[in-house]
Amino acid sequence: MKIKAVIFDMDGVLVDAAEWHYQALNQALAQYGYHISRDEHLSIYNGLTTRNKLALLSQAKGLPRDLHKIIYDLKQHYTIETVNAQCQPYLPHKEALTKLKALHYKLGLASNSIRSTVELIMQKCELATLLDCMLSNQDVENAKPAPDIYVKAASLMHVVPAECLVLEDNEYGIEAAKRAGMHVFVINDINEVTFTNIMTAIHKAELTA
Repeated sequence: MKIKAVIFDMDGVLVDAAEWHYQALNQALAQYGYHISRDEHLSIYNGLTTRNKLALLSQAKGLPRDLHKIIYDLKQHYTIETVNAQCQPYLPHKEALTKLKALHYKLGLASNSIRSTVELIMQKCELATLLDCMLSNQDVENAKPAPDIYVKAASLMHVVPAECLVLEDNEYGIEAAKRAGMHVFVINDINEVTFTNIMTAIHKAELTA
């Protein structure tokens, strides 16, 4: 089956934002005497929504649930501060999406981040105008690892899941894409997201479809 759409996760795929989220969450947690190590973030929390991270912290470290809303709001505030200070366009990604667009592939974004963060980062990266759909965890009932966000992206772009290639970097997103019935290109570093590598993944997916 021909691949007609390419859907990108955001953090760890189009932006190297894991450290931003780690620092922002710890800044918020520190106000109330809590902390997670970098290893904990990468092995347990990375890729989850902030609400799910806080729920896990309540289970693992006894974080009071009545602090969730306050810490959540603080974390988003610190994230936006960091994005505004550090996020900028990355030419290889802009080139890849521009070339894919010229070949008439549909392009989507499906992120476990909140809508305001997604929109800000995509604008800062100068990628927003290249995307046919841009979804956040607020656009679906169930965030990754549920398949909802990928199923919705396919529907919005008027393609079936088997016609989609997803670029993902963590286990929650990979599971979500596979459960949605899509092909997956696993990303280990944002520098792997190039036009050549994406086209290679598209051809491989079409051969195995």
